[in-house]
Amino acid sequence: MNTIENLLQVYRENSAGFGTRITLNGAGDKDVYNITAPFHWLGQEYIAGRVESRDSEFSEVRFFEKTETDKYQLVENTAVLALQDPFVTFVQGELIIGGVEVFPKETDPTMLDWRTNLYRATSLTDFEQILAGPIGMKDLRIKELADGRILVLTRPQGEKGGRGKIGAIVTESLTELTIEKIEAAPLLKRNFSGEEWGGGNELHLLEDERIGVLGHIACFDEAGNRHYYACSFQLNEDFSQIEQEKIIAERANFAPSEPKRPDLADVVFSGGLIRNTDGTATLYAGIGDSDAQKLTIPDPFKNN
Repeated sequence: MNTIENLLQVYRENSAGFGTRITLNGAGDKDVYNITAPFHWLGQEYIAGRVESRDSEFSEVRFFEKTETDKYQLVENTAVLALQDPFVTFVQGELIIGGVEVFPKETDPTMLDWRTNLYRATSLTDFEQILAGPIGMKDLRIKELADGRILVLTRPQGEKGGRGKIGAIVTESLTELTIEKIEAAPLLKRNFSGEEWGGGNELHLLEDERIGVLGHIACFDEAGNRHYYACSFQLNEDFSQIEQEKIIAERANFAPSEPKRPDLADVVFSGGLIRNTDGTATLYAGIGDSDAQKLTIPDPFKNN
C-alpha cells in the first residue's frame, strides 16, 4: 500500500467539501462518536453510536432513531451493549451488529484486553451473541457475498500484523466462523507500510461483485500524537490483495470540535458510507474520539 504521505499528497490535490455535525440527542453529558452510517431496520432509520464519558474508555453502544434531517434521538429501553466502535451489516436479511469489548487482562487485571464481538438482533431488546473474536483483535468485519458465503476481514497485531494489518478469509456461513479460522487468515498483499497501520470499517458489495472497503489508515508523529485518515480500497477477485487505495477524508475536512485528548485532535475514524445515485457518497465518521459528523465526497468506488 502507498504511504500516508503519498496518499495525502494525491488527496489534497483534489480535496473539497466540509463536514457537518450529526445531532444525537438523549445521551446527557456523554460524547457520542464513532457512529455507523444510518441504516433502515424494522421500519425505522437508526444510527448506532459509541456513548462514553469524556474521561473514560468504557463505553456503550446505543441506538438513535431519526427524528429529522441529521437529527437523531436516543431510543430508551433497549438492550445496551458494553462495546466500542459499533458496526452493522445484514446476513440473510438479519441485522448483525458488532463492536469491541474491553475487559481486564487475565494475567494482569490492571491492564486491558479487547476483542470484537458479533451479535444477531431481532429487535432492539433482543441481541444474541454469535461470536467472541480473538483476544487482542479489533476491526473484525464481515460481509455476505452474492453467493451467500461470508467474507471476513481480520486485523491481527503483534508478531503477525505489527501495529495492525488486514487479513481476509471466506467461510460458507457465519456458523462456521471460529477464532482459529480468524487467526489463520492470511494477510492481504500490499498491506500497510512500515510503522503505519489501519483496518477495515465497512465492506461494500460493488456492482461487479467485487468488494470495496471503507477503512482507516493511521500513524504516530514524533510527539506521539495519532493521525487517523478515512481511506478506501478494493480487493482483487480472490480477496487476497489491496488495490486502488486512497485517502478520502482528513480532519481538516470536518467542522471544529474539541477532541477527547490533545493527542487525538487529528483523528477521523470511518464509521459508514452511503453511496448516492449522483456519483457522490456520504461518509459518516467519528472525529477526535468525541464527535460525530458526515461529509459528502466523490463515491470512492465509482468508475475505479
